[in-house]
Amino acid sequence: MALGPAQKQQFQATASGNITLQWSVNGVIGGNATSGTIDANGNYTVPANVSPGSSVTITVADASAPTTNNATAVATLIAPGVVTPTTNPQVANYTIYLAAPGQVSIEFGPDTGYGLTTWTQTTPSPTGGQVSIYVAGMKATSTYHMRAQVTMNDGATFNDIDHSFNSGQPPSTAPVTVSSQNGQTPQPGIEMFDTLLPHEAAQAFATDLNGNVIWTYSYTDGNADDIVQPIRLLPNGHFLVLISYASSIPIHGQTVPPGTVDLVREVDLVGNTIRQFTASQLQTALAQAGYNLNFGSLHHDVLPLPNGHWIMLASVTQSFNNLSGYPGTTVVYGDFLVDVDPDTGKIYWYWNAFDHLDVNRHPYLFPDWTHSNALLYSTDDHNLLLSVRHQNWVIKIDYEDGVGSGNILWRLGEGGDFVLKNGVDPTNWFYAQHDPGYFTASTSGVFRMGVMDDGDDRRFPNGALCGTSGAPPCYSAAPVYQLDESAMNATLISDYQLPPSQYSYFGGDVLQLANGDLEADFCASPGGSIIQEVNTNVTPAQLIWQAVTSGTAQYRAERMPSLYPGVQW
Repeated sequence: MALGPAQKQQFQATASGNITLQWSVNGVIGGNATSGTIDANGNYTVPANVSPGSSVTITVADASAPTTNNATAVATLIAPGVVTPTTNPQVANYTIYLAAPGQVSIEFGPDTGYGLTTWTQTTPSPTGGQVSIYVAGMKATSTYHMRAQVTMNDGATFNDIDHSFNSGQPPSTAPVTVSSQNGQTPQPGIEMFDTLLPHEAAQAFATDLNGNVIWTYSYTDGNADDIVQPIRLLPNGHFLVLISYASSIPIHGQTVPPGTVDLVREVDLVGNTIRQFTASQLQTALAQAGYNLNFGSLHHDVLPLPNGHWIMLASVTQSFNNLSGYPGTTVVYGDFLVDVDPDTGKIYWYWNAFDHLDVNRHPYLFPDWTHSNALLYSTDDHNLLLSVRHQNWVIKIDYEDGVGSGNILWRLGEGGDFVLKNGVDPTNWFYAQHDPGYFTASTSGVFRMGVMDDGDDRRFPNGALCGTSGAPPCYSAAPVYQLDESAMNATLISDYQLPPSQYSYFGGDVLQLANGDLEADFCASPGGSIIQEVNTNVTPAQLIWQAVTSGTAQYRAERMPSLYPGVQW
């Protein structure tokens, strides 16, 4: 049983015969002000002040033989939790001490109806201890109520007293305008934004589905050329953030400004750095492992693996002489992948595009040859998918959890290994794509995948290139394909398109939501990013929800259940 300060609890006992019951607390008949009092009917009152980690023993006995004929019960006394502000103005720290093992979650909201909850955390030792939980998801400059919900391992439950917390004003973010469409209800949750342009005080931030900012991440190092690309929620409740400058800066002959950072960082909900791995550390690890290459920078994505390793994506250059159509020496920009343990710096696997792709195939923006931008891990066969934007391909790489050959198992896209079904080849392939996503639980064999098709160099059956004289205009789309790796067919399941007037030429992502809708971030549409939730299971596709960030580009946007793993808001 768990009780709080001044709380009352009636204990009951059954006795046979003519017995007078005697009640005591910690051996004191009737109790006292320190341990609490109990009357002749078993009504126990907890003292007003409870020390953290205390418990009491309630004893009922035969008054004529109290030492030989008695029964006891133990009550855990829980002192009120303590709520304190953190350096993040929208995050509170709630701590509470349990004298016995149990679990704690925090419910919170604008009133004592609460409505939102954090995830559940356990006591740090088998005997109990202090539990601290960051409470995040509050609107700016608002009063919130919160209380701990405790479940002891013996099944006892307890609600802490109500606490009030005043959230502060967060750093500036991109403006968000939200609208629900056609009277429809969107998939519940929050929206996580990753602002690429312009540089905001908080480039990563979350809103509720009404567009209210409820969480931000800001970093104080780096400068205006550093960008978040991307941010990912980890199973431990932290976030993994890649912060670096745009990989295109050196390609365009520009100098990387001093003071920029180039790293992957794990942060908690407050924004505290838990650990990080820098590009400099990666260069050192590569050299120690015997890899000699012209390292550029980390960019576009980082993939956390189930074993705690990180797959890092970085740029590499290599010089070639007299390539077809490029006389003299050409510096070609490619990519490499590396599986690294961020705690030890040890490299477990390495893959270089120059070892596996043809440098003479360059459909788009050569000598920025590959410009890869997204990674996916297949839980079915433990291989990797890599979105190679400037090849207009998503490729599958033999990774096998670090023991794979690195060979390319297939290439999806125009000129690749799959036959396009239910679509027009080459038009309904994807071009200059970003961030593919799985649309089925299966990730190999027969499965579905969506892609953000930016459409920059889309080609038509007559060979015409979109946007050129006499050709149709460029447009962006969010196609979903069913892939059959045995038959090597890619069947176009749906192909949601924006009109050419809203053509988005870079960035973005495509996700399948829990309710079956598709969410697409059209990152670089004229006037700003357009993030849409769409029901593509009806014809025509039905727009459900939309967020627009005027004058900004959202590298990725993601509907998340909440700010906590496994918790749906």
